[in-house]
Amino acid sequence: MDENNLFEEVSEKMPDDGSQAEMEQLKKERDEYLDGWKRAKADLINYKNEELTRLREISRFAGEDMMRDILVVIDSFDLGISVLGEESEGAAGKGMYMIRTQLEDVLRKKGLERVIVSTGSPFDPSLHEAIASIESNLPSGTVVDEVERGYLLNGKLLRPARVVVAK
Repeated sequence: MDENNLFEEVSEKMPDDGSQAEMEQLKKERDEYLDGWKRAKADLINYKNEELTRLREISRFAGEDMMRDILVVIDSFDLGISVLGEESEGAAGKGMYMIRTQLEDVLRKKGLERVIVSTGSPFDPSLHEAIASIESNLPSGTVVDEVERGYLLNGKLLRPARVVVAK
């Protein structure tokens, strides 16, 4: 239905005397419908934006389980390199170190970063997991040693660093 037909239809329903009250009532209804439509449109836009944000978050952390599995492989590389010890200067050691570095670079591009732990830094339960506490000349509540590396995925803790803490 085009605008002219709508105008004619409304005009036919209007009394011939051009009742002002009826005209005001129609304008009020029109404004209510328009406001409702505007609210519905704004709600739809907000819903779309919220869903887009939610989907972005899901995609950022979709590979979380796979990253945890790959961290086990990185730990194995670290163990292999430490077992080689002084032999790591040979071709096998260099090869293992290079593969580990390449793997870590790929994961870094995907948002994985290492939790930095240094001896003497304060224990942070949001980043560290204390697996033991020992007597030390360091202040109480500080990290003595890192037993297993911790990692963040896009700023979210994926695996806490396992540390030994001073008593």
